[in-house]
Amino acid sequence: MSGSSPAAVPSLTPLEEVEVSSPPVARRQLSAQMKAKRLEAALTAEQAAAELEWSTTKVSNIETGRSKHPAVSDIRLLLDVYKVTDTRERDTLLELTRESRKRGWWSRYDDVLTSDYTSLEAGVTGLRVFELQYIPGLLQLPEYAAAITHATLIREPAEVERVVEARMQRQEVLLHREDPVDLWAIIDERALDLLAVSDPELHRRQVEHLAATAEQPNSVTLQVLEPGVGLHPGMGGPFTILKYLDPDMDAVFVEADEDGLYLDKRPQVDRYRRIFDLLVSKSMDPDAVATYLRSRIS
Repeated sequence: MSGSSPAAVPSLTPLEEVEVSSPPVARRQLSAQMKAKRLEAALTAEQAAAELEWSTTKVSNIETGRSKHPAVSDIRLLLDVYKVTDTRERDTLLELTRESRKRGWWSRYDDVLTSDYTSLEAGVTGLRVFELQYIPGLLQLPEYAAAITHATLIREPAEVERVVEARMQRQEVLLHREDPVDLWAIIDERALDLLAVSDPELHRRQVEHLAATAEQPNSVTLQVLEPGVGLHPGMGGPFTILKYLDPDMDAVFVEADEDGLYLDKRPQVDRYRRIFDLLVSKSMDPDAVATYLRSRIS
């Protein structure tokens, strides 16, 4: 990466034209509600399917979210079977169905955003991020995003540009809107050290960006985990806790090379909450981070 030139800031879609709702989140809510309505009706999935001459799998797919584009007409029929007659309740569930079928801003980047993570993230109110080797994507400069993309064996300039554009649009959607996401990020100091070795000039610019972000009155809290803490609970790898208005919807994304692992069971999410809380206690005071970062480049 040494000697890399600054990447051009991509042209982004204006926020007022961006769909920031999350179809996968709506689908999870719909699935939970439809299962609840079936149970309230004292029906098994087999009985509900038999009423409509459907396969049991079709009912199961709606209740587990495997049906990615549930038809409004199908949900309406199920509500009839479950004897849900309250107009407001029916309208809410049918609107959730419509929401689950939408395509958000990320759909324009299907060629480089190959997992559901970005669409799940679109519905969050908060993110708790721990990174071992990289600067978190929401805090990356375009040139850092380009350098990291290139380092992960993506070489075609057009593809690198698409990745950077998608990442910058994600920052715009989550951090620069009227109600920005509450981001709390902990970065292992090794991520800064790796960049300092690879490209000192890019290191200077990226660290200055982090310092400026840390000292601004915004929705971002930044901490640095220093090597001196020794063994710590984040050694298993980077992860993100996705927080929603309904805490029962919270989930964890555990990063991997190409995609990742999604965890949404309460014990799993609670475990990562505890891990993050411990990392907070072991990391640098947020009020000291900007001064520390600038000391690295002074």
